Amino acid sequence: MKILIIGGSGFLGTELVRQAVAVGWETAATYHSRPSSTAGASWHPLDLRVPGRIDAMLAAIAPVAVINATSGGSDWAVTADGAIHLAMAAEKRGCRLVHVSSDAVFSGSRIHYDETCLPDPVTPYGAAKAAAETAVRLLAPAAAVARTSLIIGHGRSVHERTVHALAADPHDGVLFTDDIRCPVHVEDLAAALRELAVSDGAGMFHLAGADALSRHDLGVLIAQRDGLDACRLPAGRRADSLLPGALDVRLDSRATQGRVHTRLRGAQEFLHVRDGERTVP
Repeated sequence: MKILIIGGSGFLGTELVRQAVAVGWETAATYHSRPSSTAGASWHPLDLRVPGRIDAMLAAIAPVAVINATSGGSDWAVTADGAIHLAMAAEKRGCRLVHVSSDAVFSGSRIHYDETCLPDPVTPYGAAKAAAETAVRLLAPAAAVARTSLIIGHGRSVHERTVHALAADPHDGVLFTDDIRCPVHVEDLAAALRELAVSDGAGMFHLAGADALSRHDLGVLIAQRDGLDACRLPAGRRADSLLPGALDVRLDSRATQGRVHTRLRGAQEFLHVRDGERTVP
């Protein structure tokens, strides 16, 4: 199996590379600014804004499958146009494509979203992600598009680092009690994406955890796991702030869970602290 992981130096990409190498896949990965320190993979610089480089890379590496795990944020040229260029190149080269999308494509107006729900984004990032997944499904009909939620794992995620920073200085921000998502562990997400890469499943998939939690409740679980004082974590309401974005978005992954073997654990399970045990980030 020869796989190419776009965005291999990111949080999710690093775990994808680690797992692919561990199972013996011939693994190539891309980076924008610097490669990851993960051994066993070949590393290649790539700017998704340059279509010709994407096609040349696929021609040189000749992967069987490509997983697009990059995150360009609200940069339309990367998140939307880059995904479009990649889909066109993958379809041209006959590569299996797995595209990672986000629950940011939803407004939160209906709260619960399954794989049949159409995007209705309310932020620039959500709009870019929605455009990307729509284009991918049009340009590469055999591709798998996988929406996910907050990605957690081993203390290295953005949310985990934020919790540690707030536990040290509660005046430096706030964790919202009304901003609700379905967090997923990075190991579960990467394993499920690898499953999709070797399958022929097409269309939309939801890869999120089983538990719906506010960012503050999630922060409390992280603090308890890591031996921090959860009482120091500041709480507030996103609805009272000026920040744009959906409040309550819960990805329903039950249909997808029936199609993949990887069990998508809820945060209550993967952040649970057993007696005498504690995770050291």
